[in-house]
Amino acid sequence: MDIIRLLWIIRIVWAVEDVLMDSTTATAELGWMIYPSLGWEEVSGYDENMNTIRTYQVCNVFNANQNNWVRTKYIQRRGAQRIHVEMKFSVRDCSSIPNVTGSCKETFNLYYFEYDKDVATKVFPVWMENPWVKVDTIAADESFSQVDLGGRVMKINTEVRSFGPVSRKGFYLAFQDYGACMSLIAVKVFYRKCPRVIRNGAIFEETLSGAESTSLVSARGTCVPNGEEVDVPIKLYCNGDGEWLVPIGRCVCKAGYESVDNGTICRACPSESFKASQGDQQCLQCPINSRTTSEGATNCVCRSGYYRADSDPLQMPCTTVPSAPQTVISSVNETSLRLEWDPPKESGGREDVVYNIICKSCGSGRGACTRCGDNVQFVPRQLGLTDPRVHISDLLAHTQYTFEIQAVNGVSDQSPYSPQFTAVNITTNQAAPSAVSIMHQVSRTVDSITLSWSQPDQPNGVILDYELQYYEKNMAESNSSLLRSQTNTAVIRGLKSGTIYVFQVRARTVAGFGRLSGKMYFQTMTE
Repeated sequence: MDIIRLLWIIRIVWAVEDVLMDSTTATAELGWMIYPSLGWEEVSGYDENMNTIRTYQVCNVFNANQNNWVRTKYIQRRGAQRIHVEMKFSVRDCSSIPNVTGSCKETFNLYYFEYDKDVATKVFPVWMENPWVKVDTIAADESFSQVDLGGRVMKINTEVRSFGPVSRKGFYLAFQDYGACMSLIAVKVFYRKCPRVIRNGAIFEETLSGAESTSLVSARGTCVPNGEEVDVPIKLYCNGDGEWLVPIGRCVCKAGYESVDNGTICRACPSESFKASQGDQQCLQCPINSRTTSEGATNCVCRSGYYRADSDPLQMPCTTVPSAPQTVISSVNETSLRLEWDPPKESGGREDVVYNIICKSCGSGRGACTRCGDNVQFVPRQLGLTDPRVHISDLLAHTQYTFEIQAVNGVSDQSPYSPQFTAVNITTNQAAPSAVSIMHQVSRTVDSITLSWSQPDQPNGVILDYELQYYEKNMAESNSSLLRSQTNTAVIRGLKSGTIYVFQVRARTVAGFGRLSGKMYFQTMTE
């Protein structure tokens, strides 16, 4: 089934009728033109409610070749393209008339004639079908008889005909009798238009019906205030009977407004409610910890201290930052560390809490702490931890550290304050010291040499003593001698005069000896 046929089937609003002429409203004689003078006759009559009205009647059934016309006064068209005529009339049953000839009729003809001004006379337009335009031959559904007359029973027929297109400023109607016994009780002339309506969120103003009964006049709708058009451009079709058909397209209320009164009004969202986008949905109450600043809100503003992440839907409650992690447990293994903790008491109303580890090295404990270098390793990572634990390695031995465990969530970056954290202070275990880098000769004799050296760059604990290893240059290293010193100087005695010796030194902590320094060569004095 094509769309036009479907539109004809589904009608949504009935027509408005604008009356151009109604004979029943006349308070005096109608004064319509009659031709010939012995045809139609204007008389007072009664409608179906027995109200007195002016009517026209004719009953020349005993005379053959009747051609009786009655013409209305000039009727202004008022922009109508199709005219409707409602006729109420009664017709005598020819068979109930005694001695009537075969010329008796039970029908009459309806005509119209268009003109731009009222120019009709007794002889113009000519009383014939051309120039008059025939609309139809009108037949009665019911006729009355002599018996009905005796019982004063009125059998009134009502027929409606239409014609068009009409384009002149006005027109006349004419009724032609050619041998009936009838009464033209009432004539109403009107045109139809589709009324002003609101459909699918759009306003459609009054629209005149088309010129033909099958015409479809397209009317463009305008969205109700605070509505927005979606889909195809919205329109309605007004059919030839002045009936709106189903709309095409629609309007919906824009963001901040909701549809009420069956879609006829887009009302601003009340205070403490919002609507984020255009559509048919209703306004929603502001979520927890948020509010609006005016009616017609498209979102609710978070209250002080609460925030909304960029990825949070607008109907989600505003949330805040989490409190600090709880109950930190640390476990040191030489230069490695394992930290575990409990989640914060308050998550801020969110489920996306993660943890950051801030590492600060405090050296021997004197002076300010500084951020750890990039050499420190965090497993699985330093930032964005989803589990409450981390393993840290490659720390310096015998060094004080402060670790801040921050709790953050999806709105922490919107807070003007730093994340809340719990701090833990630890000191790494002592380790073997690094190698001594510099050694130099202080003095010498023919049988002794006095040496001094620097402390290791990384003592990794408390230096307990130093071990000095030496041997003659022309001897194997396996023949070396050892000397312990509590300080970083030593006097080596019992040496041969004028001999070159190889010296190496290493430092010791409770964790053991460090590596030997590089080989240094010093010579005793000759005698």
